[in-house]
Amino acid sequence: MLAQIAQIIDRKSSNRVLTRLRALLRSNEFYLIPLALVVGVVAGAIVTLMSEIAQIAHVLIYGIPIDVRLSANAWVNPATAMIAPAIGGLSLGIMEWLRRRWKIANAVDPIEANALRGGRLSLRDSMVVSGQTLVSNGCGASVGLEAGYTQIGSGAASLLGQVLNLRRNDLRLIVGCGAAGAIAAAFGAPITGAFYACELIVGVYSVGSAAPILAASLSAALTAQYLGGAPYSLEVPHVNSVGLEQYLALIALALISAAIGIAVMRSSVWFERIFAHPKLPVWIRPVIGGLCVGGLAIVTPQVLAAGHGAMVLDLHREMAIGFIATVIALKVIACLISLSSGFRGGLFFASLFVGSLLGKFYAAVVQASGLDIAVDPLVAMLTGMATLGVAIVGGPLTMSFLVLEMTRSVDVTAVVLAACIVTSIFVRFMFGHSFSTWRLHLRGETIRSANDVGWLRNLTVERMMRADVGKVPSTTSIAACRREFVLGSRPAIVVVNNSDDYCGLVLLPELFSGELDSIADEIQVVELARYADVSLLPEMNVKTAMKIFDDAEAEVLAVLESENSRKVIGFLTESYARRRYVEEIDQATRGVLGALS
Repeated sequence: MLAQIAQIIDRKSSNRVLTRLRALLRSNEFYLIPLALVVGVVAGAIVTLMSEIAQIAHVLIYGIPIDVRLSANAWVNPATAMIAPAIGGLSLGIMEWLRRRWKIANAVDPIEANALRGGRLSLRDSMVVSGQTLVSNGCGASVGLEAGYTQIGSGAASLLGQVLNLRRNDLRLIVGCGAAGAIAAAFGAPITGAFYACELIVGVYSVGSAAPILAASLSAALTAQYLGGAPYSLEVPHVNSVGLEQYLALIALALISAAIGIAVMRSSVWFERIFAHPKLPVWIRPVIGGLCVGGLAIVTPQVLAAGHGAMVLDLHREMAIGFIATVIALKVIACLISLSSGFRGGLFFASLFVGSLLGKFYAAVVQASGLDIAVDPLVAMLTGMATLGVAIVGGPLTMSFLVLEMTRSVDVTAVVLAACIVTSIFVRFMFGHSFSTWRLHLRGETIRSANDVGWLRNLTVERMMRADVGKVPSTTSIAACRREFVLGSRPAIVVVNNSDDYCGLVLLPELFSGELDSIADEIQVVELARYADVSLLPEMNVKTAMKIFDDAEAEVLAVLESENSRKVIGFLTESYARRRYVEEIDQATRGVLGALS
């Protein structure tokens, strides 16, 4: 009995502490900083653990030395290269088959969560995705772990935010902190992690979000460094200064990177169509993909895994132009096969690796062409790395600061920033998507960034309409309508036929017009009906509704039951819809500026 009483007292005490903590977090955004520090430590620890597990898997499966990256190994056993990705693909194929059989929804990634769901992520789904990413990378598929890093970091942050009942904007911010911590820990680059979160996860640069995101990035980077070092750390000890004469040549490289990035994203559709063929069972697709990747790895192991080791290896060594082109082509094909066939992972680091080779190839071609242009191969590699990363992943400032933290050179970062801006503008103008939002677009989503548009979808006509509809039969006279409805009681009445189908709206000011007084007993109300062919549906969002209001030049419209039904279930005024839209925009804007909601 005493033990039960003690448990009840402890539970009540913990509830009171949690309630006070929630109130504290809601009272001032300053208190989000300690929470962001905790999120960063968790993300840094998870990133370190995942990278160690993946490296151990590579050592055990491929027999490489513990201190050598898989993609940097000079040779892999052909049998292992074929079997390992196929077995890993089989396990992922079975998991996907079970998911479809049990009708479990696809996991939501951080970009989709922040854009559409107010930052709500399932930790269970995030753990599954991260586990699948580990299996994919561990067996040698041509994908990086960064997608798993950001997924589990954001998922843990979202769970913590939901437990503390954070407001929508704060929850989105904490999810951004989790992603920032994951990238900062992976690359040992806190500024890169912070801008990654701002550009790709939160979707805006916010005054109020700067401190929590930077705090999470720093704590994650320090945690990873303390636990063994950033798994994707890249350092370039010395880079020559960049003269003005190289700017035009590197801007040309930026345009080439943009075109290649668009081509890669476009071609992903073709690969997915091949593997989505109805005659291919879902469980066999990753197996086929694994065999294809294994075959490419026999040509060069640089196509395996993310490519970090290969990138470090290729930075300073001499390579033939033909071999560089071969590695670029094989790596791109291996990445697209891996992702299209069902392996989990990201293209963040793969795009950096391919971009660096593209820069090396470009510098070699310029030199071999005999043109009077001196392009530093290392600077070209850094520019190609950043610009292809911008083209595929997005985030021009993210990639520019990654170069800055790698080189510590402002001169090089300046030319890389210029090239990244050119790439970003070109891709947005010609294509309009990053790889993540492009894949969401193929699933039917319309988002192009992590900007919060979830509130727009939630603000539907059904939520805004009034259901107290005033209906009159079409044969009713104007005088009878005047007796039934008082002027000012409602903006309009609905005219229906004998089957209760919608025939139009009559505005009450028009119904009580003095010009109709002498003929009110003779004229039927249907003669005054307007907007018979214009109506709203319950599922429409406020933006769609306002467009219909503008096109019809209407002040009020009826809401019908469905597209195939003429039954009226309510009405909505243009003024109320516009006011609600402005209120939601104002709230979202105040969240961006860091003001308390």
